[in-house]
Amino acid sequence: MEQTALQTAFMSQFNESPTNYFFAPGRINLIGEHTDYNGGHVFPCAISLGTYAAVSPRQDQELHLFSQNFETVGEIVRPLSSLAFDQEDNWANYAKGMFQQLQQTVGPLSHGLNILVWGDLPNGAGLSSSASLELLMGIIAKSMYQLDLDMLDLIKAGKLVENQYIGVNSGIMDQFAIGMGEANHAVFLDTNTLQFEQLPLDLGDNVIVIMNTNKRRELADSKYNERRSECDEALLRIQSGFDYASLGAMSEDEFDQTTSLINDATLIKRARHAVFENVRTITAAQALKDHDLLTFGRLMNASGVSLEYDYEVTGPELDTLVHAAWLQPGIIGARMTGAGFGGCAIAIVPKTSVGAFTEAVGQTYEQTIGYAADFYVASVADGPKEIYTA
Repeated sequence: MEQTALQTAFMSQFNESPTNYFFAPGRINLIGEHTDYNGGHVFPCAISLGTYAAVSPRQDQELHLFSQNFETVGEIVRPLSSLAFDQEDNWANYAKGMFQQLQQTVGPLSHGLNILVWGDLPNGAGLSSSASLELLMGIIAKSMYQLDLDMLDLIKAGKLVENQYIGVNSGIMDQFAIGMGEANHAVFLDTNTLQFEQLPLDLGDNVIVIMNTNKRRELADSKYNERRSECDEALLRIQSGFDYASLGAMSEDEFDQTTSLINDATLIKRARHAVFENVRTITAAQALKDHDLLTFGRLMNASGVSLEYDYEVTGPELDTLVHAAWLQPGIIGARMTGAGFGGCAIAIVPKTSVGAFTEAVGQTYEQTIGYAADFYVASVADGPKEIYTA
């Protein structure tokens, strides 16, 4: 959205001009899915689609929150001292949660804010609109109150909001990918130690195409928490005979030697995905360093198969997109991205084939599922930032 459009909308809502403007990106994950809460590696990047805000300070102690993406929710007004979760507050819970969490860290904030939000991330599409919103609020608070917090502090605060305030037992990947985003780079992160590398995302004559199923995914209402508990149970059984701190600490061979302790077909599949996906992610990062895009693509495909058959988080919509993508000429690799259960998939496609690719995959999808998918060429972007001060 143009700054002038944000300004106009803000003035219409709050009867004054904004003083500051902010942006936080969304993210895609190239490989390393459902590994972040299992102590493994992930390989995401921030994208140019994201969430914008126009802001002004208030003289009182109230937060006034309005989203142009959820106009029917209306303006949410809450005192900074009373920011408990309320289902009726919808999207604003992510904002309230961040301000509540930050006040637990730095103490009471000195004044309220007017905040108008607009985003071009499809809601519930698995591109981390919630983490984008959390980091957006973090960078707003850091700037408007001159808080002595670094980006890692904001990332950790966002994860706490997701886990403790919203109630989703997610890992740190989404917030980290967004917070540490760097244009034309992917973040190779060890979620166990938080050590990371920014690796140049050199795709040659290829681009990343995001394929949106247009089936909304609600993490808190999905089987996401169930998958985490299944992995936790598998690890617990492994630890009855072996000293592994996490599934991400194991090699493929080491895992094979523990399956008799797990002794449950479903739990073995879930844990196998976590272990093998972590190894794939480490191998894929090295392939990218070696400019071996074909190997990187094959590992993406293998990740997609594991997510479909072992972790069972895809479903007919994602499967249709990914399977159709695999059949297209010149395709490097394709897989679902994000938590699954709807949302988006990604494909690495030759630049010259994007039109033919989206037409063919889109046609197959609509014929199979009954409604259209959306396609976007991803631009790899920087992390959260203040974009303009009046």
